[in-house]
Amino acid sequence: MVYFSYFLFIITLMTSLGKPSSHPNLRLAVLLLAAGEGSRLGSIPKALLMLEGQSLLKRFCQTVQTLSPVEVLVVTGFHGPAIEAEVHHVKQELDLSINLVRNPNPELGQSSSVRLGLESLKSNYDVLLVALGDQPAIGAREIIALLVQFEKRTDPEEIILPLFGQQRGNPVLLSKKVIEAILATPAMVCRPFMDQHPELVRAFNTENDAYILDVDTPADIRKFGLKQT
Repeated sequence: MVYFSYFLFIITLMTSLGKPSSHPNLRLAVLLLAAGEGSRLGSIPKALLMLEGQSLLKRFCQTVQTLSPVEVLVVTGFHGPAIEAEVHHVKQELDLSINLVRNPNPELGQSSSVRLGLESLKSNYDVLLVALGDQPAIGAREIIALLVQFEKRTDPEEIILPLFGQQRGNPVLLSKKVIEAILATPAMVCRPFMDQHPELVRAFNTENDAYILDVDTPADIRKFGLKQT
């Protein structure tokens, strides 16, 4: 654990300098959910909303690039072609391998996209970050804080869940062991698994509201200064 603590210090430093970093003993995979319809916004792809001239999807990919993940998987759905086109554009600009999988039935809800994403992961990872495509305030600092909590976990904790007050946040960090247990149960996904196994969850109580801020309404678009493409 001492080596991991040193690594997290280095990763924080290098991220602040805008430089990529890596850790040979902790293999991070990232699952980004971008399959929603954005119905409360008039059916728009929220991951393609622009902030300071870049899509939320691109900004997130730039963030995780600094963490040298072994795999990044984006699940698309309602706006598959548009989001997939942006992913291909981002891949050309960033030194980051990004895979895609499209949910053929996104109307079944987010849980169907989560399950498809978990089933589609191909890398040999140690820990999985499950993130949403519409959280403008999530950056490297927030993800690193989750990794620090993962280091501090005690037996039998295998999941890091951010809590802002009593409100659950995202992203969530889960060990490979937990993902394997979820996949062993048909139709199971992360949230009901956590509800059924609270002993595996390490609550990360935080005053950082970035974990609960997302884009659901036109008011949110105005609040974050977002623009549609």
